[in-house]
Amino acid sequence: MSPNDRKYTNEHEWIKVEPGSDGPALAGITEYAQDQLGDIVYFDLPRPGTALKPHGKMGEVESVKAVSDLFSPVTGEVVEINERLMDHPELVNEDPYGEGWLVKITLSDSAELDSLMPADEYEAYISGLS
Repeated sequence: MSPNDRKYTNEHEWIKVEPGSDGPALAGITEYAQDQLGDIVYFDLPRPGTALKPHGKMGEVESVKAVSDLFSPVTGEVVEINERLMDHPELVNEDPYGEGWLVKITLSDSAELDSLMPADEYEAYISGLS
């Protein structure tokens, strides 16, 4: 089940903004995405300072099955990447909504979050993919 405290994209990324926070938002891939990918073996993540655009490529994930693009859910700037994934990419398989976050993003326009899916809509979306 997708956590209710974040928003989701059609490309299976999530973003979480802490309530009442103007700080950076966490972004990652969903449980569904990591399940479809299988065992993740490598990430190519953007460097801090990289400008992001909604649905624009922000890196790649490599699994035993495929190499897939990662897409930004919002406009903003990368302020931090999850360095632990460089040595332990499997963290995303184990905990995609916690220890397996990918990047922290400073949002340029928080109104963009309104165009993303809440958890219940995302769950309905992925149930239609099966």
